[in-house]
Amino acid sequence: MSSIMDEKPVFGELSAENLEVGDIVEWKKWCYKLREWQPHYGVITGIKNEIKGNRMVSISNVMPLSNSNQVEVEFFTPSLKLVSKVQRSDQINPKFVEKG
Repeated sequence: MSSIMDEKPVFGELSAENLEVGDIVEWKKWCYKLREWQPHYGVITGIKNEIKGNRMVSISNVMPLSNSNQVEVEFFTPSLKLVSKVQRSDQINPKFVEKG
């Protein structure tokens, strides 16, 4: 019972609950040349919990949309902002589906 009481919640897990693989997200990076925060966009390819700094945290892998190298980037999940939810086939409204 003492091990359950010592367990801490995963840091960032609440943010991860609102995201899933396939969602489009935004993050910002500082542009020194323009002296402003620049938005960047990508698609979530994975969400996992990892130990960082002796604490379990939520980490998201993202494939940037504008990156010509196509290299995944890791982010602390709460640093991402949801832009668009992935649409699953079971979520598509039937009146918008083309009849073939």
